[in-house]
Amino acid sequence: MHDVIIIGSGFSGIGAAIKLQQAGYNYTILEKSSELGGVWRDNIYPGCACDIPAIFYSYSFSPKYNWSKFFAEQKEIKNYIHEVVAKYKIMQNIKLNHELFKAAWNTERSCWNLTTSQGSYGARFIILGTGPMHEVVVPTIPGIGTFSGESFHSAKWNQNIDLNGKRVAVIGTGASAIQFVPEIQKKVKELTVFQRTAPWVIPKRDFKIKSFWKKLFKSFPFVQRIIRTLLAKYFEKLNASLNEPIARKKLQALAIKNIKRSIKDLTLQKKLIPSYEIGCKRILQSNNWYRSLNRENVNIVSGISRIENNKAIDSDGNCFEVDVIIYATGFKVSNPPVAKLIYGLNGKSLADDWDGSPKAYLGTALPNCPNAFLMLGPNLYAFTSAFTMIELQLQYILKALNFIKKTNNIKSILIKDNVIQNHNKKMQETLEQTVWRSSGCASYFLDKNDKNSTNWPYSLSHMKKELNNFKVEHYKTYNL
Repeated sequence: MHDVIIIGSGFSGIGAAIKLQQAGYNYTILEKSSELGGVWRDNIYPGCACDIPAIFYSYSFSPKYNWSKFFAEQKEIKNYIHEVVAKYKIMQNIKLNHELFKAAWNTERSCWNLTTSQGSYGARFIILGTGPMHEVVVPTIPGIGTFSGESFHSAKWNQNIDLNGKRVAVIGTGASAIQFVPEIQKKVKELTVFQRTAPWVIPKRDFKIKSFWKKLFKSFPFVQRIIRTLLAKYFEKLNASLNEPIARKKLQALAIKNIKRSIKDLTLQKKLIPSYEIGCKRILQSNNWYRSLNRENVNIVSGISRIENNKAIDSDGNCFEVDVIIYATGFKVSNPPVAKLIYGLNGKSLADDWDGSPKAYLGTALPNCPNAFLMLGPNLYAFTSAFTMIELQLQYILKALNFIKKTNNIKSILIKDNVIQNHNKKMQETLEQTVWRSSGCASYFLDKNDKNSTNWPYSLSHMKKELNNFKVEHYKTYNL
């Protein structure tokens, strides 16, 4: 029997392991893949990189001083997680190729029974570090089964398919598409980009980090900490400004300027300027997205309508012959897939409990799930580094675990229903007043019931205050 079992070995899971290890808890990480790394292991498409400054995209307790670029690329981020695992000697506690099939609460024993692809495990506590960008979305397109060419999702990039000289269709214009389209445009014969809704794209202030700064950060770590703190304040201010009309107008003007500096054709400009307010959907960053759309071998068209053998047909009825289809259609962000594997106190799966609208207290404590915590859970997404949210959550979780450890007669805790209900009610009421609910916008922030189950509507300071304050009165406690 383990004290804690962590599901997933991305940054959430590894961060949890480090903090548990330092606090003296017995833990194991179950990872379904043959390698650790989470989303940065899986996403290997050309041009894959972070859209948060690298200095800010790392654990505060284990900074990397020698990032090569201001916005780190996938390989370097993946290497960082391996470096951290080696530094803290975590690998010995990771069980690879252990896919979770089911986690069920055992009321009699007050523990979690976990069934995996390689046997069963028991734990007093579970921490779900599976991440929101885990299960891909593949659209239902009429005739998709008739396609005679090759296809794959951008998050499952098929390196065995040679795109040189091919006619390629890209379905979607989200965060991954704007990174890989400029890369593959250089090698394909024809590139047809099917755009359902144009994204807002601002310039990406990227550059190589000079050796002077790397040496400075290594010799004087406090300098890097100061810069990181300033960046955190900048992102908090930027996050807050999204709900201020004047600030949005300025940001929108910057995004339109980004279009016009690369696209001179007025018809194409019109096609690329979104019809909704900036900030309603995820704001993207790129310096070469629009330039790539201006090339002779690229055609951006309306959304995909149907597929007939080797032909992809857009919603305007235009037909394009293609050899390869790449789905850049994102992930099930507003509906964490792990929920269908978690069976709580009432015997129902968490997915059934949620019924399409995920709920958790502070994105962390789950309904009907004693001694269970979810990383990067519902309504915790803020316009900041994921590491900020991860570390705040781990601080809260450790306070909960230490409270139970200190109080010897408590065997389990469960967040009270009214606490979750009141928290969620207030959250949704606040979200209704934000840009994410502005007219003319549908985004992955919204769940199938049209509720925003993704975003954090308050300041980062408020998040810090809430997650720094574990209140036992919010929980039912069960004694030995």
